[in-house]
Amino acid sequence: MHRHGYKGRKFGRERDQRRALLKGLATSLVEHGKIETTLPKAKELSRYIEKLITKAKKGDLANRRAVIAGLSTQAAAFKLVDEIAPQLKGRNSGHVRVKRTRIRVGDAAQLATISFVDELKAQPKQEAGPVKKTTAKKEAK
Repeated sequence: MHRHGYKGRKFGRERDQRRALLKGLATSLVEHGKIETTLPKAKELSRYIEKLITKAKKGDLANRRAVIAGLSTQAAAFKLVDEIAPQLKGRNSGHVRVKRTRIRVGDAAQLATISFVDELKAQPKQEAGPVKKTTAKKEAK
């Protein structure tokens, strides 16, 4: 059987399991900024997250919903769109780096770290300002 026209790696899993795996890896990468996984998974995650980052940089409603659908949690999606994507505006592509690290002892699998290329600065959380008190109208007795 020929291999022409088949994109992507299967990882010995069915389609829904593969999608869940990539969603989970992408969510972990957005939350932590750097993760370690096997080299084939890191390479496939690179393709997946690049497309999500491009959508997050556009930032309109449809693309925001696509990013929410592409990640496991809404918190991670909001972090990608609101905090990470604005810091990556200077790049057209190549937002993540895959670097080989070590051979895993148990099964001799090649491990790699995947991280964002640019140094991401933590956004200071906006604190609530002084709360204005509203005066309720006094009822006439």
